[in-house]
Amino acid sequence: MNGSNLSKHYKNHLSGFNQWEQLEHAEDWVLYPDNLGLYLCLDEVALSDGELYTVLTNAKAKCQKGSLIAMIKGVKSSVVCQVINKIPLSERQKVKEISVDMANNMEKIAATCFTEAKVVTDRFHVAKLVSEATQEIRIKHRWEAIDEENKAIKEAKKRKEKYVARTFENGDSKKQLLARSRYLLFKPQNKWVESQKIRAAILFKHFPDIKKAYELSMMFRNIYETSKSIAHANEQISKWNEKVHKYDFAPFITASESINSHRENILNFFNNRTTNALAESFNSKIKAFRSVFRGVRDTTFFLYRLCLIFA
Repeated sequence: MNGSNLSKHYKNHLSGFNQWEQLEHAEDWVLYPDNLGLYLCLDEVALSDGELYTVLTNAKAKCQKGSLIAMIKGVKSSVVCQVINKIPLSERQKVKEISVDMANNMEKIAATCFTEAKVVTDRFHVAKLVSEATQEIRIKHRWEAIDEENKAIKEAKKRKEKYVARTFENGDSKKQLLARSRYLLFKPQNKWVESQKIRAAILFKHFPDIKKAYELSMMFRNIYETSKSIAHANEQISKWNEKVHKYDFAPFITASESINSHRENILNFFNNRTTNALAESFNSKIKAFRSVFRGVRDTTFFLYRLCLIFA
């Protein structure tokens, strides 16, 4: 049988798609109020061509059947809230906690629709922001090193000489040192392999500001690792802010201001140490499902099959 004909026959006659109770509005939103739980995750995912959908899931279902509560086209808070508010207020008020990333619209949706719930900003998004501040300082030096090398090559050509880059004791040129140091700056020192230890020693010797940036990044990471209460975490964040302003690195100042604007929700993590990892896992399942079919040609039918599995 022709594969295309089989696919059409399955969709129109065998799948139950045409009898789906949410078919009329599915491309814009699907909603399963019975899957609502006490602990929720809120995130966004791209289905095709960058088209974003807001996804609300039940954390306790752990990305299995019954995990999908709502999937709404777009990320505009007013549109998303309009759909979620179709769930009775009395049910929404039972929600105790909802985890989100650092996007302001997600926090607004959570606070508006679930008025009794604690909103928790995901720790990994916060840590990523701080790590990116470190990387921005490294990248700035790398561009300077590239520019320096380009000028040296031009000068060598003028002298009709072959340019040979100066290298450090591990064989890296300055440009290579800065490029190859990317991954070690994400990790604590006890997870460095031997070559990374050598590279880090050279990097920190020649670029002391990168060393300070790395120390700030690890200091913030340790807040999550060592703090046992909101009060202790709040105190540690204040100390971190003081050090950030002492070093006066522009990327860290920006990160610090962003963290302070989300501070209450960041601190809510230390109640139950809740993360948005399950939302990220659910998004990965959607992307894997999408890749199996080499993209999304029929959004409504794709959402129907998704709901069969997860709703």
